[in-house]
Amino acid sequence: MRAVNVSDVEVPAVKMPAVYLGHGAPPLADDDLWPGQLAGWSADLPRPTSVLTVSAHWEDAPVTLGATRTVPLVYDFGGFPPKYYQVTYPAPGAPELAERVRGLLAAPGRPVHDAPERGLDHGAYVPLKEMYPDADVPVLQMSMPSLDPQELFALGRRLAPLRDEGVLIVGSGFFTHNLRGLMWGAGPDEAPGWSREFDAWGSEALAAHDLDAFLDFQHAAPGARVAHPRTEHFAPLFVTLGAGEADFGTARTTIDGFWGGLAKRSVQIG
Repeated sequence: MRAVNVSDVEVPAVKMPAVYLGHGAPPLADDDLWPGQLAGWSADLPRPTSVLTVSAHWEDAPVTLGATRTVPLVYDFGGFPPKYYQVTYPAPGAPELAERVRGLLAAPGRPVHDAPERGLDHGAYVPLKEMYPDADVPVLQMSMPSLDPQELFALGRRLAPLRDEGVLIVGSGFFTHNLRGLMWGAGPDEAPGWSREFDAWGSEALAAHDLDAFLDFQHAAPGARVAHPRTEHFAPLFVTLGAGEADFGTARTTIDGFWGGLAKRSVQIG
């Protein structure tokens, strides 16, 4: 286990869990329930040395690392009121984490690229603003190089040592995600049948610690093609599963229910 220096006192880093969360949309901050759930979750976690996040909203191959200094956010959405384009989240960059990630991932024929001007997108900053509102935890965003579950699982495996170094690995997506079925203004317990069925399957697979079911979700889950017409919002889960594989027996739901009819189930491993 590596150590971190805090106030000139050498202390061991605490092993962090790996998590997958639903990141909502820019209006998440206005929800009556969800921001408090995210804040309560982070309050129960050990304090991370930094955060490494993989968002559904950044697909780029090969693996690409975002800014390692504080740069403007990426407002990767349209049609919302002006206030959502004025949100800031000036989290410190994490250059040392970027070098560590590069060391874990880069290999002959497997390069790691850089996008030094790319800020955090809403899949990263929207939930982190609720979890770490002071923006005082260094954050690094990494692209998702594929939607293939096995490839992303293997990627998460290679990142697993970071957990022993105090890094919180965050896969950010949505447990069900079909925008044609989005129900703006729906209550927290309202959802269409396909969303409920997929979410119930996920809850059962998680309780049974059935890793194979998740990796084969497109065949194993009811209504998978409706719940995820394109799988980019479920895909970050596989990075989390790979990073948390050694502790998968501890996997549990931390947040459940629905937002706009979509399942916001979030998962903690470790």
